[in-house]
Amino acid sequence: MNPIAWPDPQRQQDFQAWLQPLVQPFNLLPESLHEAVADASTRRYLRIANGSGGSYIVMDAPPASNNVQPFIEVAEHMRGCGLHIPSIFAADEGQGFLLLSDLGSLPYLKALLQTQTQDDKTEANRLMRDATQALLKWQSRGEAERLPLFDEAFVLRELHIFKEWCVEREYGRQWDETQLKWWAHSCKLLAENIAAQPFVPMHRDFMVRNLMVCPPEDGNPGVLDFQDAVKGPISYDFASLLRDAFISWDEEQELDWAIRYWEQARKLGLPISADFGEFWQQLEWTGLQRHLKILGIFCRLKHRDGKPHHFQDLPRLFAYAIKVTTRYVQLSPLTRLLQELQGSMVETSFTLR
Repeated sequence: MNPIAWPDPQRQQDFQAWLQPLVQPFNLLPESLHEAVADASTRRYLRIANGSGGSYIVMDAPPASNNVQPFIEVAEHMRGCGLHIPSIFAADEGQGFLLLSDLGSLPYLKALLQTQTQDDKTEANRLMRDATQALLKWQSRGEAERLPLFDEAFVLRELHIFKEWCVEREYGRQWDETQLKWWAHSCKLLAENIAAQPFVPMHRDFMVRNLMVCPPEDGNPGVLDFQDAVKGPISYDFASLLRDAFISWDEEQELDWAIRYWEQARKLGLPISADFGEFWQQLEWTGLQRHLKILGIFCRLKHRDGKPHHFQDLPRLFAYAIKVTTRYVQLSPLTRLLQELQGSMVETSFTLR
């Protein structure tokens, strides 16, 4: 086998014992095993070739910190909605090993970054149109009641990640009484915005790193990393797609895609606001809650987990957050808090592209 770092020898032995009975039925080539992509958690994905020129993906999800049952359940749910997701050929839920179909090696992120480099608006529109259609299938056909609820406690826990890991750990700030009141006020507004929206099936990480470019006949895009799906606000997944942590678009382009999504959602009878302006505000505020959470997560990855490679994307996330807070007077206390951390961005109107 190619050298793969294992957290401990026992994990490697468990994996080899699980894989061996699968080698013949699936014509696997164990010596081809290599890491396909690392996850922000302790979960990771390995690629293994077969003797027919194809390949499979192995999910390695140590059970001490992962539970593969939601992945299996949501996979079945999404497949029933017509989404293109990995097939599960073998699973050991107790040990956290799954053998999955391989949806290819071209992530949406890479493809969309290439469209920006080549100024290929036609291809960017095609890819985003396909992603929007997949999202609409999930929202209109999925059963939200089967999923955990993205409630106020959930929202506030996520916001606390920003305060603990970004504000306090990364920037070394301890807010005074006035600043804590500003933060509590801002959290209340963001939680109320989410609670006021219609709730639908929500992927919770519907961003371009979790979408794969696939042939049209197979269904584009392939959708990954869906195990954390919840019942949540209708604007969340589209906000995740539109204002991604790793790629940005001009606001004119954002609005064009958002209007198209909104029009199609209304035609499908989804419970979306009849006023686009109201939906756009919901989307911006919901995206703000997500971006604050991700700022905290990226700082936590750096300080707690020794994974600093996402840290370079903090300026993009701060720019998203500052753009929204300076647009709505209700969020002005949050602008002050962000300005104290990243004042130069506010003062110079930091751009996203």
